[in-house]
Amino acid sequence: MGLHPLEFSECYLDSPSFREKIKAHEAELDKTNRFIKELYKDGKNLINATKQLGMAQRKFAQCLGEFQFEYIGDAKTDDEKCIDESMQEFSSFLKNLEDQRELMMRNITETLMKPLEKFRKDHLGTVRAERKRYEKETEKYYSSLEKLLNMSAKKKEPQLQEADIQVETMKLHFQEESLDYVCKLQEIQERKKFECVEPMLAFFQTVFTFYHQGFELAKDFDHYKRELQINIQNTRSRFEGARSEVYELMKRIREAPQEYRQTSPISCEGYLYVQEKRPPPFGSSWVKRYSTFVKEQKILHMVTFDHRSGGKIGETESVTLKSCLRKTTDMLDRRFCLELDITDRPGTVLTVQAMSEDDHKFWMQAMGGKEATGYYLGTTYSKERGIDAQLNDVGLSFMAKSISAIETRGINDQGLYRVVGVSSKVQKLVSLMIDEESNEVDLSTSEDWDVKTVTSALKLYLRSLPEPLMTYGLYKEFISLAKGGSPESRIQAVHCLVHKLPERNRQVLGLLMKHLANVAAHSKQNLMTVANLGVVFGPTLMRPQEDTVAAIMDLKFQNIVVEILIEHNEKIFADAPESCPLSPAGPVFSAPTRQSKKLGRQNRPLAVYNPQALDIQNVSVVGDGSGLAADETSMGSNESVSSQSSSASASASEMPAEKSDHVPLSTSLSSGSNSRAPIAGASRCTTGASGESQPASTSAASDEEKPEESVTSRKAKAVYPCEAEHDSELSFQVGAIFNAVTQSREPGWLEGELEGKRGLIPENYVEML
Repeated sequence: MGLHPLEFSECYLDSPSFREKIKAHEAELDKTNRFIKELYKDGKNLINATKQLGMAQRKFAQCLGEFQFEYIGDAKTDDEKCIDESMQEFSSFLKNLEDQRELMMRNITETLMKPLEKFRKDHLGTVRAERKRYEKETEKYYSSLEKLLNMSAKKKEPQLQEADIQVETMKLHFQEESLDYVCKLQEIQERKKFECVEPMLAFFQTVFTFYHQGFELAKDFDHYKRELQINIQNTRSRFEGARSEVYELMKRIREAPQEYRQTSPISCEGYLYVQEKRPPPFGSSWVKRYSTFVKEQKILHMVTFDHRSGGKIGETESVTLKSCLRKTTDMLDRRFCLELDITDRPGTVLTVQAMSEDDHKFWMQAMGGKEATGYYLGTTYSKERGIDAQLNDVGLSFMAKSISAIETRGINDQGLYRVVGVSSKVQKLVSLMIDEESNEVDLSTSEDWDVKTVTSALKLYLRSLPEPLMTYGLYKEFISLAKGGSPESRIQAVHCLVHKLPERNRQVLGLLMKHLANVAAHSKQNLMTVANLGVVFGPTLMRPQEDTVAAIMDLKFQNIVVEILIEHNEKIFADAPESCPLSPAGPVFSAPTRQSKKLGRQNRPLAVYNPQALDIQNVSVVGDGSGLAADETSMGSNESVSSQSSSASASASEMPAEKSDHVPLSTSLSSGSNSRAPIAGASRCTTGASGESQPASTSAASDEEKPEESVTSRKAKAVYPCEAEHDSELSFQVGAIFNAVTQSREPGWLEGELEGKRGLIPENYVEML
């Protein structure tokens, strides 16, 4: 495991583990700074001491060979691996040149020394200055906080309010400084990969230029240099994309930090001041402790941590909570206090002090205090969408028209899909095209919509879907396969996962990949290689459900998956794989979630949608009389270094996609009707005692060759366990046989008899016999 990502939300908690992560990042940058200093010194020796050339070169080569980059996250891309190994490669080249006595140094100052020193001073030096400011703000904030908390509650209210405002201002300033410092640390960690390697490339090019006897070695080096330049460019492109996402996430957290506070139904955490009583006449003292409360067991873990003593962590103390009461200022001359009754210490009462009134409410609710006020604990962020995009026949018709127009009018346009259109025009086009009443827009000939507007509209439509085209459920598996393995195993794993997608998603994805392969085939004109298209479409087709720095660091792996899909689309989308490798570390799919008991009957889930009724290849392009068949576009191939070594970490089991509240309304393309098909709603039954995960419907998928038939007076077998929430529903285990099964009037449910009782059965938990 490399360096841990520094989450912006942790800046507000300022936990001990967060400080340890910061220390690790600082130590890595110090190591890089020392490395560059040493490299600079060795380079000066090469210039000023030609007679000692051999010795200086070997020392220089040794320095390069011993250095390795640290990386953020749990895996490296193929480009990063090449960059990481580049120092060892450079060392090897230097040793060969020294053995032949054919090496001569020239222009080393301009090509190597100045860029490295500039990077060290401009970037690493900036980080050191940021560190000092961060430590200074830490000291100021916690000193002022302790001073505030030690103030008597009997002071006049204006004095208390003024003190509160001052501390709140310092707190905000400290958090701002913390956010900036964390962002800067991670930016430099990523930047150094290409900032350190590019000067080395220039240095080697200079060496080979001035040496005739090194000509053959220079020829051998040329191929590696080109590959490494691609690695660097790919890494730089991904860095730029990830940096913009990180800044956007930081902006959202700044605007609503409480929504990102790290809480869960299991536990909550933060700082508390704990009163420690001493024998007379010493009175009592207040010690700051980082506290974690486990709600189910009602256990409070407390660890002493002092920011001003170098971040030294003390021993952890755990107590079991019996009750929590508000401690009023009449009883204790301090604000924000709680009185905790401890079960494992009979007769012992623990008094703690929260950091603020809001923090006080937070702990009151978490610990089940009698005066809990329903404090807001935060929510998972979800992007607001101004466009109601759905994966229905209207949306797919828009895709078909867009692809046809792009390939007809602008396949050779430079920067295709990278150059964006005017935002207002793009949104207007998407709104027009997905409106069932006004989607008769002819994109193939209309001059009102230029190519960049059409390409941006296509991307906006895909981004606006309620769920990414490659689904949330399979996101971790797609990312996992991109992090290791051979090229062949990666392709095989992608092939398997693609055929786990819902039918409609898979066919739409195949249509898009065929188009992108055609775009890449014209890369000499449009400059959009497979790697460039991967950067553009990775975040569009794949995204996690939660926005975190760790997820943003996985953007580079999204690009790799998309590159594989483009380069091997004919193989991947032609037929289902014969067999799929098992992965013991495959993600576990949860059972379909059940609706809240508070929901009325009118809020029952809609019937399960059958994706096999879909036929995307029959989508007609309304308005211009032409159709976009699945085989119209010609396959192009444009290799990228990233996808050449695509890796496999395939899913463990071929589990159907689980039902989700995000599944869009859909219509049957083959029927030609505009009626809405029902959503695959979430069942109200939960996982049974066996703990097996319960994916989406196994009974809803019917054979395409058979006409659809209603379920009347048949038998059914339970394939997943279910526990009823209402008297009208049946509870059952795997293998239970239901008699007299009929279709319920409520969509998504059946009615049947089990052990003499008749009731409702979730349709996606059984298979018909």
